[in-house]
Amino acid sequence: MRIAVAGGTGVVGRLVVLEAGARGHQVVVLARSTGTDLTTGEGLADALTGVHAVVDVVSTRTQRKEAAREFFGSVTSNLLAAESDAGVGQHVVLSIVGIDLVPSGYYEGKLLQEELTAAGTVPWSLLRATQFHEFAEQALGFAALGPFSLVPRMTTQPIAAFEVAAALVDLVEQGPQGRVPDLAGPEKRELSDLCRLVNHERRLGRRVVGVRVPGAWGRGMRSGALTPAYAGPRGTWTFEKWLTR
Repeated sequence: MRIAVAGGTGVVGRLVVLEAGARGHQVVVLARSTGTDLTTGEGLADALTGVHAVVDVVSTRTQRKEAAREFFGSVTSNLLAAESDAGVGQHVVLSIVGIDLVPSGYYEGKLLQEELTAAGTVPWSLLRATQFHEFAEQALGFAALGPFSLVPRMTTQPIAAFEVAAALVDLVEQGPQGRVPDLAGPEKRELSDLCRLVNHERRLGRRVVGVRVPGAWGRGMRSGALTPAYAGPRGTWTFEKWLTR
């Protein structure tokens, strides 16, 4: 099968490319570095020739609502239009657990991505997953003040990114299913505790301080709203196992 990966140079995108290739699929990476601009649609028509499925794992760093909606709206619309023209049989998109429960500009963009996917003409599958194990190390740099890393108090249920990548390739192979059950890691944890484990294991020399973020966003993160509310598939790699491997 010929699979295109939008955002194939990112954290999970690279793993999707590796997983699909290991299973014998032909992989096309959709990114600026390969001559495709997802925000304008440039290069998509040629890149999608002969493609059977597209896996969308694109991301952006902005937290502003308008910018996030513009980014995800443009990328998703361009992908779906090009896929329809090329006769692509499936659009698989990765989203985030709980984004309709916690107010965030970035999440507003992801919700628009989900809406456009569901309203499009290309058959689709949508998987929501929790934060990756890699998120803890990233969080150490969110607000660094000298040796201190200010980390938001957050209840999470992290999963190894490579397990998410495998689930996405599974969906490609199984065919369009609409929204599937949420995917999460094996256990709920406090983000600041995970950051301390990363700091110790990597010998980064940071001093981690858990901070209560004010407002509805902070309450939502602390409440566990970004973890699954119902039973569903779970990863098998604990944070400690992932960290030491």
